[in-house]
Amino acid sequence: MMYLRRRLLLEAAKLFDLAVMVFSFALATVLVVHETPTISLARFLSMRVKVGNFALFACFLLAWHLVFSSFGLYSSKRLSTRWAEVLDIAEATTLGSALIFVAAIFIRIQMVTPLFILLFWVASTLAEAGSRMLLRYMLGGIRRRGRNLREMVVVGTNPRAIRFARKVEFRPELGYRIVGFVDGQWAGRGGFEQTGYQVVSDLAGFPRFLREQVVDEVVIALPMESSYEQAARIAALCEEQGIVVRLLSDIFNLRVAQSTAGEFEGEAVTTLSTGSPDGWQHLLKRTLDVSLSLVAMLLLSPLFLLAALIVKLTSPGPGFFVQERVGLNKRRFRLYKFRTMVADAAERQREIEHLNEARGPVFKIRNDPRLTPVGKFLRKTSIDELPQLLNVLKGDMSLVGPRPLPVRDYQGFHQDWQRRRFSVRPGITCLWQINGRSSVPFEKWMELDMEYIDQWSLWMDFKILAKTIPAILRGAGAA
Repeated sequence: MMYLRRRLLLEAAKLFDLAVMVFSFALATVLVVHETPTISLARFLSMRVKVGNFALFACFLLAWHLVFSSFGLYSSKRLSTRWAEVLDIAEATTLGSALIFVAAIFIRIQMVTPLFILLFWVASTLAEAGSRMLLRYMLGGIRRRGRNLREMVVVGTNPRAIRFARKVEFRPELGYRIVGFVDGQWAGRGGFEQTGYQVVSDLAGFPRFLREQVVDEVVIALPMESSYEQAARIAALCEEQGIVVRLLSDIFNLRVAQSTAGEFEGEAVTTLSTGSPDGWQHLLKRTLDVSLSLVAMLLLSPLFLLAALIVKLTSPGPGFFVQERVGLNKRRFRLYKFRTMVADAAERQREIEHLNEARGPVFKIRNDPRLTPVGKFLRKTSIDELPQLLNVLKGDMSLVGPRPLPVRDYQGFHQDWQRRRFSVRPGITCLWQINGRSSVPFEKWMELDMEYIDQWSLWMDFKILAKTIPAILRGAGAA
């Protein structure tokens, strides 16, 4: 849900900026026309609007959006000051106004005079800056109450790392919780013990710590001159698992992660993150998740009731199976399915571990002895997966994304690059489902998940959804 709120807020901000541009343009137009004796307001309003004018104004809106995007006004501003954001806004509105003025000169728009541009710039700058400050105030209040928090680990115990952590804790409105520090033994470590902060892991044990704990961001504050190789390994480790990295030093030459530069309290900070960039497609993806899930649940509600009733009547136990799975950034959630096995299937798994037919950490048996007769049919037709539409509505899952794995399977992972699949929201279907499911080797499965993350687009989701239905009807790889 935290991700959804962030996406909604971001897309709302983009729409609001365009609305501010339209409002400022209209306000400047009314004021200029009112002050121009040769053109009355009534005459202006009676003018016919041509298709070309609509196209021209659409170009102005596009240019306005591109300018705001180029100034980074839609990236995270948690670690930037309010005045830095106001300055970025002023620079963006200045450039946007200048582009409109230059275009008006070439196209000969008489209404766009220097007075018009001045009024437009003042109105847009005040509206944009005021709205951003109000938003900061509202989000700060929410974060002070312990909501919308991000878990942060600081790598390094030097004075610079301590100073950064204190600055973060001094700003609770930013919404960060310092989980702890990570470092090895060094000559100045004794001074750190006096700060009251906790060392949660040494450098050697940090990979294991990341695998087992919820971590949203890692701040590397190691001295680059003496600890470059260690810092590079940590940054690569976080890149493999899709964890956001912030650096108080130089940028590393990583293969996948994209870097963005920022500033916090005088400290230069570089953010490294993997996956597709934020944008309107993510909001539309979540909108489609919710709308399609609701429609599907309404249309399939008779099937839901019938399946649950048949499962309940044909074997002892509940109609639904609920299991803890590993989701976004290793957050645990309860996944819902129709029960396809005997009620004590989890307890009996140890007895049949030797029958596992899958390579890697996952557990798959084509003819699992724990399956009920009805369960075999539900799995063959994938009807047992339908209750996961509830997980989609809750925000734990998406319609399309890497399959959520049980905790038992996750604990068997031995290569960190595979953990990057947990940097995105898991889904009901993905490339694995349409390429053979259980018949696909584990290594190939992980490669398909990486391909989805690195090449994601909304069009890819549509293609996967379209290919999922034929794959289900064929029953290929179902187990």
